[in-house]
Formats: sequence, structure tokens, C-alpha cells
Amino acid sequence: MKKIIFASITAFAVIISGCATKNTSVSSSSSVDSSKGSGGSDRFENLESLNSIANVYFDFDKFDVRKDMQKVIANNAEILKKEATNATIVVEGNCDEWGTDEYNQALGLKRAKAVKESLIAQGVSADKISIKSYGETNPVCTERTKNCDAQNRRAEFKLLK
Repeated sequence: MKKIIFASITAFAVIISGCATKNTSVSSSSSVDSSKGSGGSDRFENLESLNSIANVYFDFDKFDVRKDMQKVIANNAEILKKEATNATIVVEGNCDEWGTDEYNQALGLKRAKAVKESLIAQGVSADKISIKSYGETNPVCTERTKNCDAQNRRAEFKLLK
């Protein structure tokens, strides 16, 4: 009888724990707030400039910053140096749906790291930048088209107080 009760309790625990949500984000800094919203306006001098921070896009299966994205990073760096002096910058790497979850997590992290290194080269303090990967779990477009996939292969910028 004890074996049946123990087996029932064990099976119940397995069923309950199997319902947990899988967290697939990877962060290079455990102190970074994982909220998706940007920081409040009380510390930022010019919110219009901050709204013009652009995403950086990548080619399929690549993490090197494209030549056409170098100007985007330079512009973002200037804005971040002038207007977000008190903020922490989180660069979030994203991927399209092609590839395994593990591969896309790693690729997203490499994309975020490449953007971070480019920002540092433009004079943004390395201490202010953290990186995070969402892999394929944060799509902005879900259609099955090449254009949609291209929109998902990106690095986004979040500012935290």
C-alpha cells in the first residue's frame, strides 16, 4: 500500500512540475532586469533621440555586423553617449525560427556580443552594456516569408535605469 501511495505522490509531482514554463533566455549578466520595457524618462535628457535608436539586422546564419549596419551602430552610439548617460544598455540578440533552440540561443548571444563590441569601439562604456539572447523566442513577425525572417534576425536595444 505504501508503494502505491508513494508512486501516486511521485506521479502527481512529475505531472505538476511538467507544467512549468520553459525559460529560454540567456543573459551575460545576472544583475540585469529582464523586463522588456525601457527605463523611465526621469533620467533621460531627450526621449525623442532615444526613440530613434534603431535595431541592427543580420544576414541568415551570421553574427558579423553588416557594412550597412555600421552607420546604424555609429548613430546609436552617439545617441547613447549623449542622451542615456545614466542608463544601462541591454543588447538583445534575436534569431529567425530556423535551427535548433540551442543553436539560436547561441547565435543570438553572438549577435548581441558583436553589437556590444561595435558600440564599445564607438566609445560607449563597456560597463554600461549587457547582452542577452532570446534566440527564436521573441519574433516581431510570424509569417513564413523571407522578409519576415529577416525582421527577426536582429539586435534590439533596451535602456534600464
